[in-house]
Amino acid sequence: MGHLEASIKVYGRSLGFDIVRIADAKPFVRDEQAALERVRGGLMDGLHWYTEERVRRAANPEVLLPGAMSIVSVAMSYFTGDAERSNGGPTGQVARYAWGGEYHLVMKAKLRELADGLSKLAARPVRTRVFVDDGPMLDRPAAERAGAGWFGKNTNILTPSHGSWVFLGQVITDLELAPDQPLKKTCGSCVRCIDACPTGAIVAPYVIDNTRCISFLTIELRGAIPRELRPLVGDWVFGCDICQDVCPVNRKAQQSLEPAFRQRHGFAAPALLPLLELDDEAFRQRFADSPIKRAKRAGLQRNVCVTLGNIGDPVAVPALVKALRQNPDALVRQHAAWALGRIGGMEAAQALREALEREQDAAVLEEVKLSLSDLGVHAQS
Repeated sequence: MGHLEASIKVYGRSLGFDIVRIADAKPFVRDEQAALERVRGGLMDGLHWYTEERVRRAANPEVLLPGAMSIVSVAMSYFTGDAERSNGGPTGQVARYAWGGEYHLVMKAKLRELADGLSKLAARPVRTRVFVDDGPMLDRPAAERAGAGWFGKNTNILTPSHGSWVFLGQVITDLELAPDQPLKKTCGSCVRCIDACPTGAIVAPYVIDNTRCISFLTIELRGAIPRELRPLVGDWVFGCDICQDVCPVNRKAQQSLEPAFRQRHGFAAPALLPLLELDDEAFRQRFADSPIKRAKRAGLQRNVCVTLGNIGDPVAVPALVKALRQNPDALVRQHAAWALGRIGGMEAAQALREALEREQDAAVLEEVKLSLSDLGVHAQS
């Protein structure tokens, strides 16, 4: 490793990145082909933006930055210990990466500092382009090539020091740098993540069916969660960490030192019933600088209904009845009906019968009828 490469790594770590490594900017031929096969096989269905054209751009750094020679690959931990539980009433789970602030803002600001610093360190103008995970860049293959970590069978990058609890970022540059070597580590014969996934989303080692992944279902999916998958979502209201929680590499992961990622009160295991009361303005205020805003208010309340149905605590019935009667989004009313059918009882059944007479949305009506049938009540419309 030369003096410039060493200086870049020291500077990157001084900005707060836990891992700073370097890769060449050659095309990601293997990963491009694998991604194209996933798109063509329907495994990325539901992500309308994840197209073949995007994959081809993402796999070719020269297209993203003409004259690209190197990629500075960084990782920053978001691991902040165990979840703080909310007191009173049923609670759900939120994926660990959303316990703190909006990571895109934190990562991009630091990546721009790193990119600006390259010119100073190289003592000449340097062209750069930065990426987190919201731009067309194959961030995990770049991290693997740079030796920041290796691919886990759950498709996450596993780092030796911080496990998979890391955000990844890249600076593509026209600066020619000596690359680091990929790690020789693998997951060996371990398949704990595959066995633990409740929906069977990891259909083969290193292959995820996006349409079955709880993270997709609770964040990216804009419509109804398929009825057969709802019981398998468990108590996850935003994202899912199951395949990471069971990973042996994560047992000794070092904790994050970034203040912006510290756990916010009520974000890791939120009380569910108050979330059903949020209107659009209250939702925007509470989650303004949080990754959770990606789910949208209706999406989060849909997830809350599913979680309450899975928990099965009758204490949730009045809130679900109110949602069925008054929530402005048919999507939320539909899942409230499902949850009432799961919990059961006289109050739930009565609310569902009343909805038959009042509800105008066809999807909600169908859900009401199915829920009444689940309760053994004959639905007359």
